[in-house]
Amino acid sequence: MTISKLLIANRGEIAVRIAQSAAAAGLQSASIFSADDLDCAHVFKTDERFEIPGTGPNAYLDGDAIIGTALEHGYDAIHPGYGFLSESAHFALACLEAGITFVGPSAETLELFGDKANARRHAQKLGLGVVPGTYRATTLEEAKAFLDSLEGGAMIIKALAGGGGGGIWKVREARELESAFEQCSSEAQRAYGSGDIYVEELIEGARRIEVQLVGDGSGRVSHLWDRDCSVGQRHRKLIESAPSLGLAPPIRHEMFDHALRIGRSASYRGVGTVEFLILGNEIYFVEVNPCLQAEHTV
Repeated sequence: MTISKLLIANRGEIAVRIAQSAAAAGLQSASIFSADDLDCAHVFKTDERFEIPGTGPNAYLDGDAIIGTALEHGYDAIHPGYGFLSESAHFALACLEAGITFVGPSAETLELFGDKANARRHAQKLGLGVVPGTYRATTLEEAKAFLDSLEGGAMIIKALAGGGGGGIWKVREARELESAFEQCSSEAQRAYGSGDIYVEELIEGARRIEVQLVGDGSGRVSHLWDRDCSVGQRHRKLIESAPSLGLAPPIRHEMFDHALRIGRSASYRGVGTVEFLILGNEIYFVEVNPCLQAEHTV
């Protein structure tokens, strides 16, 4: 993979960081901006800058316009940063079909890990511990049956296509289930374009720890150690620290091994994060975030 000109399909802090890295690597870079972002800092950090149609977030989600801009000006690579189009398998495939390098995972990898149930099935096939729950789009009746099987335990309803802490509802009692199910599905439809959900057992008292991976797409994958994101509110991370304090070395190394097995099995390309729950000596796979994350600097 040879890159000479990099278009950055993002804005703000991450676009600035990518521009700095491109300059250090000797690559020509270009930023894009919507009409209301003309004076943003990232616009002044690249060799060239191009306005794209629209305003606000929608402008940075217009994959056709972004690819068209790259082709028009001779850019052979696009870096999506995080958020926006970074986890879009459709956009990654469109870049490939246009002869442009998508700086991130392959479309196949994004498809695999973009559906949380698919990712859970994949981890289970690898022999990894997975949080008990369902492995496909789940009906209200199936969710009720799973809650009943927990014999007084609690569960979490999650959006199959969720991310960023959205589309997650806790259910502790059967009388709460129908309302939570409907609200989660509705929220998921608005945020992710799909109302499909699945359910997991709520593992009380577990620590949430993530491992950052980097791979070259050929099966060679390394980890960049761990980040502890156990401190949060409403399913969103508030504090992250690295490395995780008080984690026994055997558990840490086993967790690294699990993350590497997942990355190698998918011939992971680029940077990504594997998330786990850890309770005592038990390690439970949660999900893969197949993109650069906002907390990559931790």
